[in-house]
Amino acid sequence: MGFLTARGYRAAKARPASARQLRDELLIPEITRLHAENYGVYGVRKMHALLRRQGWVIGRDQTGRLMRIAGVHGVKRSKKVFTTKPDPANEKPRDLVQRRFTADAPRKLWVADMAYVATWSGFAYVAFVTDVFSRRIVGWNVASTLKADILPLQALNMAAWAADGNLDGLVHHADHGSNYLAVVYTDRIDELGATPSTGTVGDSFDCQSVSAASREDEEVLAGVF
Repeated sequence: MGFLTARGYRAAKARPASARQLRDELLIPEITRLHAENYGVYGVRKMHALLRRQGWVIGRDQTGRLMRIAGVHGVKRSKKVFTTKPDPANEKPRDLVQRRFTADAPRKLWVADMAYVATWSGFAYVAFVTDVFSRRIVGWNVASTLKADILPLQALNMAAWAADGNLDGLVHHADHGSNYLAVVYTDRIDELGATPSTGTVGDSFDCQSVSAASREDEEVLAGVF
């Protein structure tokens, strides 16, 4: 391994910048600017393609090197989020539906479920209640938390309010998620006069029934995001 003398150091300081150095000094601020303009989510592949579209002749490896120097990087895909988690300590209501998602009149069978959407600031969780007879979403709520008293309970309250608070003779079906087995939620079902029913986690409403939901209701939920 060599060493640098005082004379060599002075010579290096006086040497004009190389073409690579000059190019890096131009590109690093440009990469920083483009990365910020694209919400700070572009990784090497997208940044390389963007620079090429901007007219820069640059390789993918060079793009990665300059991004590291600039201290910017892409956003990694999030791990799968589980919106419902079973609580083995909770007593579970019987499954009164057995995947027979049919009803002969409104307010006979409601099913409750949850979904999530990734946003720039984190996950947004949506809880909804669907009337099986009409295939319409009769209650919904969006929140940044899965807590029973904040997310699903408010969706149930919306549905109950639209039904004038009288759910006598109605079966409320959900999965075994701890959100739906929480005391605050099950007590509210009893208070409204409905009968609780639970299936396995993720099976509160089958795919065929979901696909039959009205397009209008899907657009209402999509508009929230």
